[in-house]
Amino acid sequence: MLRIVTTISALLTGVALMLMGTGLLNTLVPLRGDAEGFSDQVLGLFGSAYFAGFMLGTWLCPRLIRRMGHIRAFAFFASAAAGCIILHVMFVNMLFWLLLRLVAGTMLVGVSASIESWLNSGAPKERRARVFSVYMAVNLGALALSQQLLQVNNPLANLMFGVSAFFVIVAIMPVVATRLPQPEMADVPGLRLTALWRAAPVACAGAVLSGLAMGGFWGLGALFAGRMGLETGEIASFMSLVVVAGALSQWPMAMVSDRIDRRMALMVVAGLAALGGLVMAMFGSVRAGLLIGAALFGAGSFSVYPTVVAHLIDHLRKEDVLSGSAGMLMLHGVGSAVGPAIAGWLMAGSATLLPLYFLAMFSACGLYSLWSWYHTRDRIVAAAARQVSMAHTVSAEALEMVVDEQKPDEEAGDPEVAR
Repeated sequence: MLRIVTTISALLTGVALMLMGTGLLNTLVPLRGDAEGFSDQVLGLFGSAYFAGFMLGTWLCPRLIRRMGHIRAFAFFASAAAGCIILHVMFVNMLFWLLLRLVAGTMLVGVSASIESWLNSGAPKERRARVFSVYMAVNLGALALSQQLLQVNNPLANLMFGVSAFFVIVAIMPVVATRLPQPEMADVPGLRLTALWRAAPVACAGAVLSGLAMGGFWGLGALFAGRMGLETGEIASFMSLVVVAGALSQWPMAMVSDRIDRRMALMVVAGLAALGGLVMAMFGSVRAGLLIGAALFGAGSFSVYPTVVAHLIDHLRKEDVLSGSAGMLMLHGVGSAVGPAIAGWLMAGSATLLPLYFLAMFSACGLYSLWSWYHTRDRIVAAAARQVSMAHTVSAEALEMVVDEQKPDEEAGDPEVAR
């Protein structure tokens, strides 16, 4: 295993540097935008534009990767992202920033798709899930570390955008220098959203609700922490705490999900995230209460999407898994694009409405899971899924790492309905 990780270290280094740069940017934008006088609604739209770009990227980027190859595509996406970062400080304009956020979201999807499909192709089938877990750990670690970069200088200074662009540009170096062979990308067959809903409505609802909540967090979480009275360094710690708590919870939450009805597991993690939102809303004015709520929120929220993906895979035939995961990405992306706009509108009234918004989204997810568990018996296909962890979202390419490990005892039939 160590030899395999060493072999792909160039790819892991590239994606870690990329996420350090883009993770810092995603926190800088609302902080700098607030200082420039943009309203909370506009700041929310910046987050929505970013996730709209994410949705666009799931359609556009695989085509570009097939056309250019993985190395050239990675360099293309990273260069475009670095250019977007620099342009933020050259032209401070609401509409222009909306366009930049759209492009940045699209480029990040391209980076993730190129790296994940490359890892999927290069790792031995029997070890793909373990390779993916290492990849996810690198992702979450880089996101947590990126928040600490806020302490390098005042986040309102142009220098910080330069730091962000620096990490994105340097991320190109290890990837273009690697000697790993580039894989071929196959087309993923389509699967209608209506078929996904018939197979696992709880998973579909959970993907949308998780996107609505997490889009609001990534778009306005740093601004919320500032409104609660935290200084720059404390905002960095707040954001890092949420991510680190999410990373630490992945393994135990995955074990629980793999051993009980996933709808009950979803109720647990969604309930934990909702509790975190409630604590932040009620005790956010007290620093200890704010941090405890952040830890609870991170531990639960980062496990919701992996749980709903695993629940969906439980109800799909193996040949439908990749297209199904792509459909879940789209549902999650829709929620993530709409979430920041709603959260920004709410925060215009009061900062504490943001954690209450988290409470509402995750409570709805948990209650629907409980209702489904109570009223229907869950019937899955022969080869049950194995839950995987989450950095931001789990891509179709990444899901294949786990799916290829499954050894069904018998040929699965049509997905059963589990409402």
